[in-house]
Amino acid sequence: MAREPSEDLIRAYKTRLSTLLDQRPSGTRQRLADALGKHRSFVTQISSPAYATPIPARHLPTIFSVCHFSAVERRQFLEDYHRAHPQRQTARENGRTALRHLTLTVHDLGEREKNRLFDEAIADFAHRMGALLADKKE
Repeated sequence: MAREPSEDLIRAYKTRLSTLLDQRPSGTRQRLADALGKHRSFVTQISSPAYATPIPARHLPTIFSVCHFSAVERRQFLEDYHRAHPQRQTARENGRTALRHLTLTVHDLGEREKNRLFDEAIADFAHRMGALLADKKE
């Protein structure tokens, strides 16, 4: 059974992302998961060429920020992404505010699961506050 052309196009930008993640410091995938408010397995799924699941456009600014894409890397990735999803618009094209990465130093709660839940709650709170403030400006 032949793959649909879009699967090959999705595989192209995921290969690019996977390669870039491999070139980043240890822990980048976990930082990305934390910034997205997702589990690390989600990052594996969106960055693995083996999965045909597309990357949601709303996650691109966070990916670019956390992974520190250079201007050239961002342009090349977006060219691949738009080739695979010509109908999708990125956050900037939708007129939405770009995201930035914020690093916090907090107490270690002593348990991996407690730390994960705490990190997810903080990320969710930050995303909701940003959305709330963005709505008030418009």
